[in-house]
Amino acid sequence: MGSPEPPSPVKLIVGILAADERCLAAAVEAVIAAFGPSDLQSPVWPFTQTDYYNKETGDHILRQFVSIDRPIDPGELAAIKHRTNSMEIELAKRLDTGLPRPVNLDPGLIEPSKLVLASTKNFAHRIYIGQNMYAEVTLSFHQGRWTSYPFTFPDFRDDRYHGFLSQVRERLVEQRRQKG
Repeated sequence: MGSPEPPSPVKLIVGILAADERCLAAAVEAVIAAFGPSDLQSPVWPFTQTDYYNKETGDHILRQFVSIDRPIDPGELAAIKHRTNSMEIELAKRLDTGLPRPVNLDPGLIEPSKLVLASTKNFAHRIYIGQNMYAEVTLSFHQGRWTSYPFTFPDFRDDRYHGFLSQVRERLVEQRRQKG
């Protein structure tokens, strides 16, 4: 029988979808204020893989990821998802764009072997993580590259994010090494 051990720390990343540059800047600022300094931020990409969010977020959605410097306990993910949901509501009021959801904040965790994303929705590939939240392994890191699954979101299947996710992964490995 195995002995339970505490989990190793992981990197918190927040995927941001935003209606425009002003909303994106406000979202990045809010994420950093809530979770601490960022060590890495991705380039900004147009989000064109689906029109699923257009009614809430507009027709010209921008995508960016923010990595938080301080590694966290993976058991915090459900609470973090609740916090980002509240932040979305606050930002919608403050930004006053006329859109119901000018900012979408999706927290996730990077471990050396995977990217895990939090969700409020249950599906066959998601696991309940407490506090009415679910999580899924969206990508695996195997043999030096990110690998998707049949259920992986289309934008994550495309390798445009993989370089940034690898940088965050490498930063985590470095931080774990430094801590010993």
